[in-house]
Amino acid sequence: MDYVSALLPPVVMAAFFIGLVVTIVKSQGGPNKAKEDAAVDAAFARAEAARAQGPAPGAPGV
Repeated sequence: MDYVSALLPPVVMAAFFIGLVVTIVKSQGGPNKAKEDAAVDAAFARAEAARAQGPAPGAPGV
C-alpha cells in the first residue's frame, strides 16, 4: 500500500492543475473580452506616455 500513498499526491496535484488549465482556457474571451482588452490597452498607453515623458523630478536615474 506504500505505492498508493506515494502516487496519490502527484495524481491529485495533476488533477487540480488540469482543472485550473481548463478553467483558464474556458474563461478566455466571452462578453468581457473587449472590456479586458481595453483596460490592458489603456494601461500600456499610460506606461508608454510616462516613459516618453521622461523620469519624474527627483526620481533616481537609471
